[in-house]
Amino acid sequence: MRPDGIGEFPGVVFLTDIWGIRPANIGMAKRLAEKGFTILMPNIFHRYSRIQPQGWKPQGEAETHTALQTLFGTLTAEQMVSDGLAYVDFLLAQKGVKPGSASARAGAQSNKVGVVGYCFSGQMALRMAAADPERVAAAASFHGGFLVTDKPDSPHKQIPKVKARLYFGHAVEDASATPQQIATLEETLRNWHGAFQSEVYEGAKHGWTVPDQAVYNELQAERAFEKLVELFDATLK
Repeated sequence: MRPDGIGEFPGVVFLTDIWGIRPANIGMAKRLAEKGFTILMPNIFHRYSRIQPQGWKPQGEAETHTALQTLFGTLTAEQMVSDGLAYVDFLLAQKGVKPGSASARAGAQSNKVGVVGYCFSGQMALRMAAADPERVAAAASFHGGFLVTDKPDSPHKQIPKVKARLYFGHAVEDASATPQQIATLEETLRNWHGAFQSEVYEGAKHGWTVPDQAVYNELQAERAFEKLVELFDATLK
């Protein structure tokens, strides 16, 4: 997806929530493209299934639990990194994708992209920024889950490798991002000394940004969108 008109536009990798590509998040990506970005929306669960027109829509609590466990298992931390690097390669190779601004560290022109993840893919956005610090200039996570775990490769432990500007928009009452986990994430961010913002969206529950979710919160979704555009405008244009 890209804006109307001729020219080069900054590239953004748009990682969907765990229920995959469907009209609701396609609409979100198109709206972001209209703000002046070329958007790549990959099927991050390609090992599980081809794209389904309405995404994956399990029925009932038991089926939902089974589907979640299956989807979690189809994308490991290592695969998030390898797939993420491939997405960046592919996006930057497309005609009409604008190279980023000059790298302050390298002192030369270098290609830069942004990445945003929702739900399960919030951690993937962070892992991509850590794995490709010279090309990922900005990474955002909205209602991201499992950003802090007790595993050696926990996403938050990758932050020292990051050079990108980071944004985290957290949900309330989120079992995958508890207040204690958010506090650990923010302590790590402060010790990192990079550019970041991390905030909890009042009254917004996990999944609040996606229009087809029962917990969709239009007011807070608009705020999240404004924050995302602000982040990418500041780092990619």
